Amino acid sequence: MSLRFLSLAAVLFIAPAAAKELRVCAEPDNLPYSHAHESGFENRIARLLADELNATLSYTWFLQRRAFVRKTAGMCEVFIGVPSDFERLATTRPYYRSTYVFVGRTPMSFDDARLKTLRIGVQLPGDDLAATPAGHALAMRGAIDNVKGFPIYGERPAAERIVDAIAKGELDAGVVWGPAAGHFAQRENLTVQPATAPAGLAVPFQFAIAVGVRRGNRELRDSLDAALERRKRDIDAILDEYRVPRL
Repeated sequence: MSLRFLSLAAVLFIAPAAAKELRVCAEPDNLPYSHAHESGFENRIARLLADELNATLSYTWFLQRRAFVRKTAGMCEVFIGVPSDFERLATTRPYYRSTYVFVGRTPMSFDDARLKTLRIGVQLPGDDLAATPAGHALAMRGAIDNVKGFPIYGERPAAERIVDAIAKGELDAGVVWGPAAGHFAQRENLTVQPATAPAGLAVPFQFAIAVGVRRGNRELRDSLDAALERRKRDIDAILDEYRVPRL
């Protein structure tokens, strides 16, 4: 599953202590996570962490694709917004936990009898509509021909394109990763409702999100863990502002 799809949107590199610089590798256009204007919620969290570490914050903008962790070796040391069990990195304790959500004009669930007829959008990290938890669940409920995939690689974030399509009447609903959906849905006054996986589907819909550090750098990981704890209230306020659904 794509790192970008599971909200990997910002990466920090800690320069030598004497420099006191916190260098960030981030997507230049992947709201609500990050943007070249530093308007994403992970940009804001990076600023808080830099303040806690008494470091100057600077950015290197880098498009995220497959093998992002390997390709950024030597450039980046810390990754903001990774699953807490991401095996390629050492991770902090989670600083939030979120879920897939239904986005639309009315509340929905996977038990809704309308699923087979409504036009539904999902984020698409590959060529297979069932490659995501949302796709698996919709296929299980017989919603296949009426589902449209929005590639996560494009000129604008897939979640934004899905929400725009709902607002224009081109889609009836979407099943979207929550942190990506809330920010755009609030602009269009759309309903955001946590999606619960259908009974019998052994695919996770909820993920705990943490900060990841390259393996072996336990001291840095622990410092960031402590900084996240000290600024927890501020981080929660940022997540609230961006309408990030949390469990």
